This record gives sequence, structure tokens and C-alpha cells, in this order.
Amino acid sequence: MATTVDQQKIRRSRTGLIAHDPVLAQPGYTLFAPMYGDGSVFLIDMQGEVAHRWSMPYRPGLYAHLLDNGHLFYGGKVMTDLDRFEAWRRFKAGAALEVDWQGRVIWEVNHPDHHHDARKLNNGNVILLCLKPLAPALARRVRGGLPGSEADGQIYADYLLEVTTSGEIVWEWRSWEHLDPDTHPITPQDHRAEWTHGNTVAETEDGDLLVSFRNISTVVMIDRATGNIVWELGPPPLAQQHDPRPLPNGNVLIFDNGTHRSDHPVTYSRVIEIDPKTSEIVWEYVDQSLFAFFSPYISGAQRLANGNTLICEGVHGRIFEVTRAGELVWEYVSPHFFDETGRPGINNWVFRAFRYTEAEIEAARRA
Repeated sequence: MATTVDQQKIRRSRTGLIAHDPVLAQPGYTLFAPMYGDGSVFLIDMQGEVAHRWSMPYRPGLYAHLLDNGHLFYGGKVMTDLDRFEAWRRFKAGAALEVDWQGRVIWEVNHPDHHHDARKLNNGNVILLCLKPLAPALARRVRGGLPGSEADGQIYADYLLEVTTSGEIVWEWRSWEHLDPDTHPITPQDHRAEWTHGNTVAETEDGDLLVSFRNISTVVMIDRATGNIVWELGPPPLAQQHDPRPLPNGNVLIFDNGTHRSDHPVTYSRVIEIDPKTSEIVWEYVDQSLFAFFSPYISGAQRLANGNTLICEGVHGRIFEVTRAGELVWEYVSPHFFDETGRPGINNWVFRAFRYTEAEIEAARRA
């Protein structure tokens, strides 16, 4: 006889709203897209109730966020060419699109190499994070990773494409022309199918680009005019990080996943604020119980208007808000579970989450 006990640990515990301090939490609405969902994007209120839902034409590839004009920007997963290499089906995208409050598509661009992230730039164009195989001579120089784990003998690396909303390519940047395989090895337990494994591209106020490369635990800032790397942060302090986010004060907020730390014997996640002028950590969040906060993959963090920080502990579907002093004041666990064959199995993964104010949501309704 089969047991009646739910075998999924997170689902067996509480989901939905877990905690809320209405005095210290930033009021508003939280947006997220279940990473293995059907394309549903949820906007929930502070009580964890669904206030709005978009039904997108693709599964997430990998998340959604609101633009300044109130429209929804969405990365979609085009379900073709999924077997390029073992991990490709998990983080492939292929489509970037903008929709209004009702879900009507304003524009859409597609590219077969697109994965993880895309952003609409201040100039109205779109930047796509893409990958393709390295030339054999360069691939032979890549160090680290699990021996023999290449993708049919190939190693992929990242490049950026800037395109118009009609799909015209206007700018390209290739990681292998600016990063040195000798000084940027793959972390020891990762597959050699990918050298860099980009997971984020973000624009600064000056129009430069921040890019996160997980497999080499490195964040770089790229000067748009020259293509040169003008700032770089690697291991330590970083360990397979995600979501470097420019802050209004010029600093960078980073979700530091903590897998394969080179300066600490254990794995744990943290959120750090870095001053790029000194590369020093000026603020840090870790859980009071060190091992209670850990997401080996995905995840992100957003600095809120009241100074708090919204954190997405992605592989547990957990979204929570902390004060500057590290006090938890709001917590929600996604109740949306999916059975994804192979890794990661039954899960409620959330790639990123965002909090918006009442005024921002009202403007989005009217847009």
C-alpha cells in the first residue's frame, strides 16, 4: 500500500504566505513566474493572494519583470533544439517579448542561442544573453570542470547580442575575446559542456553592462563604447553567483549562491552589496543559522524603496524580505510544483522575484 504522506519536503511543509510584519515590510505586490510552469506569471499582494495573472505563450525562459512603461517583459522557452547538451533544456530561452496588462504582445524577438536572461535597454533595443561552441583550439585551453564532460567534445561559451525589437542585430560582444581561459577555470565539479555559463545581463545607469558568469564565479562590467571589461569580481568572494544588480548609489547587489566556495569550507548562500570602486563588501545578509539559507542554483535579490531587500531563494521557491539589519519581515513559499523529469525532479523553483509599489502596479494597469 502506498503511503499517504507527501514525499515532497517543501510541499509537505507550509507554502503560501509564511510571515508578514506590516510595519517593517515594504508595501506592494510581488511578481514571479514558476520556472517550470506553463507560462503563468503571478502578481501577489502582501497577504499572498493572487492579484493578477498573465498567461504567456511560452514556458518561462526563465522569468518576467515589469518595465518602466508598465508592460511585462518576459523570457520564453522555445521548445525546440532542447538536446544541444545535457543542461540546455533547463535554461534555454529563445524568445523575448513585451506584453501589456492583458497579455497582448507588443513585440517579440527570437534567437536559437538565447538563454537565461534578456533585458530591454534604455535605447529601446534588447540585449540577449546567448551561447555557442568555442573554436577547438580555444576549447583545449579551458581548464577545470569534470574531465570528459564536454558536449560531444564541444565547450560552449557566452556572447551578447543587442537587437532591435524587430530583430535586427546592432551590436555583439564575445566572452572568449575578453576572458582568458588560463585565469578563469571552470569550478571543479561542473561539466565542461560550458566554460562561462552566463546567467545575467543588466544595464547600468551609464549604459554599461553587468554580466554574471556562474561557471567561473565571475561578474564583469563591460564598457559599451569599447567592449572592454572595466571591472571584474571573481572568487573569492564570489562562488557561482547570480543576479548582479546595479543600485542607485553605484554599488552592485549580488546573490552569492555559495557553491564551491574557495575561501570557506562549507556551502551557504548570502546576498552581498559590493562597492565597485574598492570591490569591498559594504553590506551582507546571511541567515542566523548559516545552513538554513542556501540555493545552489538560480536566485536573486532586489533592493526596495524603503531600504529593505527582497530575496528569492530560488530552488526552494522561497521569496522573503529582510531589513538592513537582517530581520526577516515578509516570507512566501511558492505553492506551484512541477515534476520535471530528471534534474530537478518535483520542484517549485523560482528564478527571480520582484516587488512593485501600489503606484507602479496602478500605472501598469493603465499602460
